[in-house]
Amino acid sequence: MAKLKVRLFPIQKRFPFIMFCMIMVVVTFISFILAIRLGSVDLNFETIGKVIVNKITGRNYYRVDWTEGIESIIWSIRIPRIFTAFVVGAGLTLCGILMQALTKNPLADPYILGISQGASAGAVLVIMYGVLSIFNGYSTMVGAFIGAVVSIILALKIATIRNKVTATQLVLAGIAVSALFSAITNYMIYHTRTGSDKVKTATYWLMGSLSGSSWEKLIYGCIAFIVCLIPILTLSKSLDVLMLGDDVAVTVGVNTDRLKLGIIIVATLLTGVIVSMSGTIGFVGLIIPHITRSVVGTKHSRLIPASVLVGGTFLVIADIISRTIAAPEELPIGVVSAFFGAPFFLYLIRKSHKQLGG
Repeated sequence: MAKLKVRLFPIQKRFPFIMFCMIMVVVTFISFILAIRLGSVDLNFETIGKVIVNKITGRNYYRVDWTEGIESIIWSIRIPRIFTAFVVGAGLTLCGILMQALTKNPLADPYILGISQGASAGAVLVIMYGVLSIFNGYSTMVGAFIGAVVSIILALKIATIRNKVTATQLVLAGIAVSALFSAITNYMIYHTRTGSDKVKTATYWLMGSLSGSSWEKLIYGCIAFIVCLIPILTLSKSLDVLMLGDDVAVTVGVNTDRLKLGIIIVATLLTGVIVSMSGTIGFVGLIIPHITRSVVGTKHSRLIPASVLVGGTFLVIADIISRTIAAPEELPIGVVSAFFGAPFFLYLIRKSHKQLGG
């Protein structure tokens, strides 16, 4: 009988997690279908299905009774944009989990180390002055990634005292680096002729946008996301221990210095790639881990896959809203995510204030 209880206990504990993931897969699928269907040009489900089948099979399985423009909207614009939204949302969520584990701060997000501001400065530099033009359509992405790398290197240099980096020092250094690169970005925009297309492009990009999505950029983002996700999943138990404190982690044999360095490298790589694809989209990496943690618990082996599904789906839905609420105009997706994220952020602050005794 004792053996039977031992076998049943893990199944009972895992059932809510499995059920939650199954529900999220269904919600994700529905959100994908709606995202293809809705927009400034409404499409019917039958045409969408036929175009997708023809494209996947590589032949005209269904007779083509739609225009070339409709096919382009479905296959070349909306589908890569939807998958890009999912990858961006999932990536920001993963970075949020890592930053909260690294700093042991529930209010930490992917941008706490100034990575986003560095990436933004690099991208705006490319937009305003045309540097890195040798990369053609990828110049903004390359500039953003270089800016992200420079910002984290600078933050690490500032935070290193006697060859040691603590979470507190790193957060403070990140705040300083963030302010520095924000000032550089604002300076470049301010000293460019007001009303120019470059200023409009830079401003729109800083508020987050998925309008430049393509299959090529999607592949680039998917590779970066998978490369970062796999090693983090293997370190899920170490992340659980790290949340208990550095002293406890060292006691049970976790190399905290190496683990923290790995977290910083993964977060820098992934945040740089994401910002280079979509611009700055706030609150996703902050609110999604908290929402998911309340459902599946704090174990990272469950939290990470569940949060990835929730974060990706959230941004797909946010993108639907950004494309339809002011159609045919498009609202920056960063505005939509902030509209939902800011109230939740205030709730977290109020909750933490009460837990500390007011």
